[in-house]
Amino acid sequence: MRSFKTMSLLVLAGATLAVMPVRARASSHREAPLVTTMPKTDGTDFYMFNSYETGRAGFVTIIANYQPGENPSDGPNYYEMNDQAQYAINLDTDGDALPEVSFVFSFTNTQQNLTIPVNNQNIPIPLVLIGPISAGDSSKSNVVETYTVQMFNITGKLGKKKRNEGFLSDASSGSTVFTKPTDNIGNKTFGSPAAYETYADQYIYNVNIPGCSTPGKLFVGQRKDPFVVNLGETFDLVNIANPVGAPDQASDALAGKNVTSIEMEVSASCFPSTASQPIIGGWTTASVPASIKFNPTPKNGKPIESGSKKFVQVSRLGMPLVNELVIGLKDKDRFNSSEPKDDGQFANYVENPSFPAIIQALFPQVTAPTLFPRADLVAVFLTGLTGVNQPPNVVPSEMLRLNTSTPVTVAASQNRLGALGGDLAGFPNGRRPGDDVVDITLQVAMGALIQAGTFGFGTPSQAPSGGLPFTDGALVNSSFFNNAFPYLKTPLPGSPNGPVPDNNGLPANGAPSGN
Repeated sequence: MRSFKTMSLLVLAGATLAVMPVRARASSHREAPLVTTMPKTDGTDFYMFNSYETGRAGFVTIIANYQPGENPSDGPNYYEMNDQAQYAINLDTDGDALPEVSFVFSFTNTQQNLTIPVNNQNIPIPLVLIGPISAGDSSKSNVVETYTVQMFNITGKLGKKKRNEGFLSDASSGSTVFTKPTDNIGNKTFGSPAAYETYADQYIYNVNIPGCSTPGKLFVGQRKDPFVVNLGETFDLVNIANPVGAPDQASDALAGKNVTSIEMEVSASCFPSTASQPIIGGWTTASVPASIKFNPTPKNGKPIESGSKKFVQVSRLGMPLVNELVIGLKDKDRFNSSEPKDDGQFANYVENPSFPAIIQALFPQVTAPTLFPRADLVAVFLTGLTGVNQPPNVVPSEMLRLNTSTPVTVAASQNRLGALGGDLAGFPNGRRPGDDVVDITLQVAMGALIQAGTFGFGTPSQAPSGGLPFTDGALVNSSFFNNAFPYLKTPLPGSPNGPVPDNNGLPANGAPSGN
């Protein structure tokens, strides 16, 4: 029975939206005790989909979001990435639960030490900028954030051997160092949201990828948080008046939040074996040095003097809403440090799925599925659906799986319920920004696939409530996003007000006015 136990890992993956600690804020936001202490390495959402931008057929877009709950006005220090950490996008191209390709992002944060004359002295300023920033002039920024992307092609027994394939490089300049735009501090700094977008767009790079003849695209920067969830009511014992009502009757708890996005667009032909086996699995991880040395008298803004060369993985994210909603509290940090190949160790948490029974207890008018084991959930979250996104000889493991040969659905025709709504280009066949993964997983957990009978999971009588339109009430669809890379919307400004006259409220000499 070990094979089934391995397959059983995390079958609820994202569905358990009830009776969980408020610690879990959204799609893998603050999902484990350790990562709450290091939010710069907290992976919040992971997307992987066939690009539907016009003229980009055959490309795959991958988005890994980090740093949950970014308040736009959180100055004076904003949301730099951890320059001691390594952020990775891992891809399994043959279904063996091991990464064949990894893209590793490393950041460098450089303080410019800008000064201003005071009493005949040049005094370092206390802010991250000293004046307006624009697409043509970023000289007033006091912090410059750069990064590199190292590609590894992983081969050998159990994936233990790594062969360095080199660094991604700018297709125009050949440079292997890229710049992350300054966060959207506010409209006086950048002029307007449109001006900020123009500024940020200059850091969308066309890149050469080692071993691939087709250039891709690259962007790292702040975006509007794309995840949508009715958070407060959901975690208050599903305090929703009508859990099978309209999907637009509740507010989005993340409507006012930003996030930091790592985004890539890569030709599917760049991945090994996609010609014969087009299904890839993906997940993102973040790792920190196993030990670091702090300088008790920091200089040049560097309190960390050095870190060990050995790294420890502290964050992992593939399918949405897994760790915080399925894994027991004592094993949440273990899951974050684990690899897909070892996912059998978490089988006990899902052998007897509790979420449908919880929903039935909270809402006696609905009935939980009686199919055991839940082969439908195993397929959705651990192996992929037969004929949709299941690779041959798949090793059951939790990751996001995408069939790169599935025809794209243009944005205007996308169904927010993805494959469940008949749109096979959407979740769980990869994940697009407009896929409403909360509603999808709610409905699948309550037996939507069993009731439909499409894949032969049990009989409809084993999911009497499987046809109901379960929802958290917060709507998301493709209209919330752009139709071109980097797809996610401009981040919200820290100050929504436009520039005001320099002497607004002051007399001409700049002194405070009095009565």
